[in-house]
Amino acid sequence: MSKGQRILFLGVYGMEVVECGGALAKNVQNGGESFATIMLCRETSQPQVQKAAEVLGVNVTFLNFQYGTVDLSVESKLKLIKVIREVKPDIIITQDPEHSFHDLDPDRRPAMTLLLESIALSSRDFALEETPGLNPHPIPTIYYMTPHHPNTVVDITAVWEKKEKAMDMLESQMEFSGMHFDEMLDPKAAEILCPGFSKLANNHEKGRAMHKILDKAVHVYHGLPSHGHFALAEAYRREGNYHLQELIV
Repeated sequence: MSKGQRILFLGVYGMEVVECGGALAKNVQNGGESFATIMLCRETSQPQVQKAAEVLGVNVTFLNFQYGTVDLSVESKLKLIKVIREVKPDIIITQDPEHSFHDLDPDRRPAMTLLLESIALSSRDFALEETPGLNPHPIPTIYYMTPHHPNTVVDITAVWEKKEKAMDMLESQMEFSGMHFDEMLDPKAAEILCPGFSKLANNHEKGRAMHKILDKAVHVYHGLPSHGHFALAEAYRREGNYHLQELIV
């Protein structure tokens, strides 16, 4: 990643800001600007996501789409097009198309089509009257987050503690995760993964404890195995080929 980029993360759900938080925070650390726009985030959760974004140095906004109603209407496209033309990003990070079709979280599938259509239309002479003062913006380089088949890993070791602190801010998500893991996992399995899990006081503590283990496992997996070079890495899939003047190390 070059220094001083303008990166825009277009997310469906709030926790995704933290899931991509390493790349976003590292860009800020290197002198760039990182932005995030979230389509679906409950009003009660928005202050927590805002705090997480502040830890990462990310400027976050919310589009307040409603669950179960994401569509390809012109109105929906304009919400995203306006953001893209305002931010003028060099890089966009968004959800992985392949992952979105397998994920059973609601709205991911229509959101993926909406996101890609909006990125494409942002570069054309579409809806210029509806976005006064904003010119078409060329399609940025696109990276897909948490892909099934990554072709890129980003070393986030230097901002790992910042990413973990940002995750601490997502209290309602941690509580939901704690309830989920408590119901889903066999007690013996939970103890193997997180010794003392059953003795934790509440769902929030259980969720945060399990996320710390999962987060480290995922990032180590993408960083070190198969002769990897990084202790902790975020995985991405770049859309299209790399266009290089010469081969790079």
